[in-house]
Amino acid sequence: MRTQKSLLTLIGLILLLVSCGSPSTEAGPPLLVDPGIDPNQWATIPAGEFLQGQFNKEVLLDYEYDIMITNVTNEQFVKYLNQALAEGAIKIVDEQIFGYYPGDIFREYRHEVEITAGDWLHVDLSNEGLRYTFDGDQFTVKSGYENHPVVLVTWFGAQAYCEYNDARLPSDYEWEKAGRGTDGRAFPWGNEVGPENANYYASRDPFEEYIGKMGDTSPVGFYNGTTYMGFGTVDSASPYGLYDMAGNVEEWVGNVYEDQHYRYMHGGSKANYSYDLRIWGTNNAEPDYFGPSTGFRCVRD
Repeated sequence: MRTQKSLLTLIGLILLLVSCGSPSTEAGPPLLVDPGIDPNQWATIPAGEFLQGQFNKEVLLDYEYDIMITNVTNEQFVKYLNQALAEGAIKIVDEQIFGYYPGDIFREYRHEVEITAGDWLHVDLSNEGLRYTFDGDQFTVKSGYENHPVVLVTWFGAQAYCEYNDARLPSDYEWEKAGRGTDGRAFPWGNEVGPENANYYASRDPFEEYIGKMGDTSPVGFYNGTTYMGFGTVDSASPYGLYDMAGNVEEWVGNVYEDQHYRYMHGGSKANYSYDLRIWGTNNAEPDYFGPSTGFRCVRD
């Protein structure tokens, strides 16, 4: 009798272990979410002064301009790639996308280096972090990433996208004014930051929770006051209605400084701590850099 009970107990334990199984470590795509923000919309930034930088220097922009209310998405970028490839505006060599740039001069450490006119790297297609695929003929967005910001694009690639769409990358001042308004706030939405405002390091948004790893992007405009999978957000647009000006991905800007070897990014990203999302914070890299936390948006005159 005791033997039968022991055997039944052992069988029960085996069945319990089998039914529980081991947790899956395989990361899947994010759930397809439309936060209700149209990435094709633009906002007009009026002419006038604003408070720039950590110490609120008064800066005048004496013209108005339009800027995208979100980062460029994977869907938008793939549409551009397919059109530009068909028209010969870009070319693919050894799994890399190149495009023409007219050249400029920048300073690399203590040596003046000329970026000559010619083809420069836009995207490395061999990078496993890309959110789209290429079958030799067409580019296709990976399922679930359609309205996530495009990443892994060099400064050359970002500028080329904007120019193809009759726009350009914003300047440092244009970006900051659009993200901050005129009252000197530290973040686009105010002076405090929390997980309900932006996607930053360890903010535990539902997209990094769902795929089982830290640091994935969230859809553009996700932090607009909606609740998703029990995760509540606060409408965290800038005073001019722009989303993701802090967190998610940092953004290339267009300035070329002759005394520096790098180009700037603004806004902080999913890889930064919350205090790094303050509107005056910057990062920098050489123009052929690409990273999983770097995206962009465009402006037009």
